[in-house]
Amino acid sequence: MFSLPNILTAGNLLGGCLSILFALQGRLDLAAYFLFAAMLLDFLDGFAARLLNKQGELGKQLDSLADMVSFGAAPGIITFILLIVSGAVSVNGSLAQVMVGDKMGFNIKLLIDQYFDALIYGVDELHMVQFNAWTLILPFVALLIPFFSLFRLAKFNLDTRQSEHFIGFPTPANTLFFVSIALTLWFGYGTTGTSGLLTEILMREGVLSTLVVVFSILLVSEVPLIALKFKDFSFKNNIDKYTLIGLSITLIVLFGVFALPFVVLLYLTISLIRFFVTKS
Repeated sequence: MFSLPNILTAGNLLGGCLSILFALQGRLDLAAYFLFAAMLLDFLDGFAARLLNKQGELGKQLDSLADMVSFGAAPGIITFILLIVSGAVSVNGSLAQVMVGDKMGFNIKLLIDQYFDALIYGVDELHMVQFNAWTLILPFVALLIPFFSLFRLAKFNLDTRQSEHFIGFPTPANTLFFVSIALTLWFGYGTTGTSGLLTEILMREGVLSTLVVVFSILLVSEVPLIALKFKDFSFKNNIDKYTLIGLSITLIVLFGVFALPFVVLLYLTISLIRFFVTKS
């Protein structure tokens, strides 16, 4: 039971739990880092299982349970918090008007507390930031992420077609996308140029809520997507994978965390191009 692959899977679960705890305290940066650690452990547990020949039904079930927390519940809660911020912005005018000083974590925790006070007890005139009826409901859209992730993970366990490529959007990629939006807010707020503009766009309630709906549906769609599994390392047989890896590294080197949402969109684009080229 307590083999190395299963312990790594348990580490994935703990990463998701820690991500949720820090997100609820406003530290979206630490929440993101713990999810990155969970992604790494999710990769390593499968690698260790194959290396040690420890693949089995127990490990498969543990992996899905851990993924449901790290790549279902955790990104859902992070996005719930992002929608609290975007709702506050829509009512109060701009990010600058809902921030007190320059401590991002403190500001987000304050918004979370004010949101739940307004939701449970009614609006308190002492609160600096106000929420209206729509912005009290809006964050619950984020729960589409764990809802559809549940079905995505169950489907993956049973679908024998996904040995060489994914059918539907993988939960780790979906997590990466919404975590990257959290990091864009964390590092982009108060900056000028492209990063500041990107932050303001992604924090609009219509943009963020639409992204949640679209990506949640993609989780259970029949869209074929690239899986980074190599049968061999020839360029001819893996041109799509090498293109994705090369362009992703280039974007991250040039733009840092602000490139991450576009890396996920690039993954979708190259996968769809590959599908239509192969089909034709």
